[in-house]
Amino acid sequence: MNETNYSRVTEFVLLGLSSSKELQPLLFFVFSLLYLAILLGNFLIILTMTSNSHLHTPMYFLLANLSFIDVCVASFATPKMIADLLVERKTISFDACLAQIFFVHLFTGSEIVLLVSMAYDRYVAICKPLHYMTIMSRRVCIILVLISWSVGFIHTTSQLAFTVNLPFCGPNQVDSFFCDLPLVTKLACLDTYVISLLIVADSGFLSLSSFLLLVVCYTVILIIVRSRSSASMAKARSTLTAHITVVTLFFGPCIFIYVWPFSSYSVDKVLAVFYTIFTPILNPVIYTLRNKEVKAAMSKLKSRYLKPGQISAVIRNALFLETK
Repeated sequence: MNETNYSRVTEFVLLGLSSSKELQPLLFFVFSLLYLAILLGNFLIILTMTSNSHLHTPMYFLLANLSFIDVCVASFATPKMIADLLVERKTISFDACLAQIFFVHLFTGSEIVLLVSMAYDRYVAICKPLHYMTIMSRRVCIILVLISWSVGFIHTTSQLAFTVNLPFCGPNQVDSFFCDLPLVTKLACLDTYVISLLIVADSGFLSLSSFLLLVVCYTVILIIVRSRSSASMAKARSTLTAHITVVTLFFGPCIFIYVWPFSSYSVDKVLAVFYTIFTPILNPVIYTLRNKEVKAAMSKLKSRYLKPGQISAVIRNALFLETK
């Protein structure tokens, strides 16, 4: 068979969220506010957890790491998506496209394993409370976080291995606001049916197996909590509700995209927006609004750094400089 000289694609065109020029300014405003809220909300949680000694526990250590990953998930593509809403031709270089693929699977893979670690933490806290601090030591917590990042790295490396050597010579339009792996592989100049199956199998196995493990874990915990009636169990139910809500919001779109065989590109685009933007902003809301300890710690943080006297002094100094 004669070899064909392919002209290598050097950039891809992102079709974005909408082709409507009238809608793009509104989307720019909305997503700019959402991204700012993601950064402020998650960094506030990290600051609260690290500055308050009462929150130096395994559960809040894992929660602070979840907030950090949420910032990463929201940041790998959202800033470019917001910037692209201001331009007519939305392009991304080949290397930057591969970088987006690498980071999306790194961060989402790490978050999946971290959510499993958080479920294990709640299992130990509720089912083995007397041995909780022994089992969930600081060393164990650090190991769990390192495992989550290691699994994410292995997962994204295996995914990228399917794409990096593919020949791209013709179509270069990606019907999304970032380089999503299934969409990019379909642009290759060869039959990618087998590669697509491997990609779906890899991501689908990680998502579905972790989700089933979480379902089993939380089912056991709920059965134990239901059999007990005390104030501590009431607090445990509230915490479990927050955890289960976060797990459902995160895994739902991921499983639908990589496991459900009948999803369309338009549906996948909406789901991609959900797990890259809406889930990172919902996590701080879910964990803070239902957690009295976090709300109390945030109030102390506010009173420490935002005292009324300090605010008024800043305002007076600013007015003095303006009139000077």
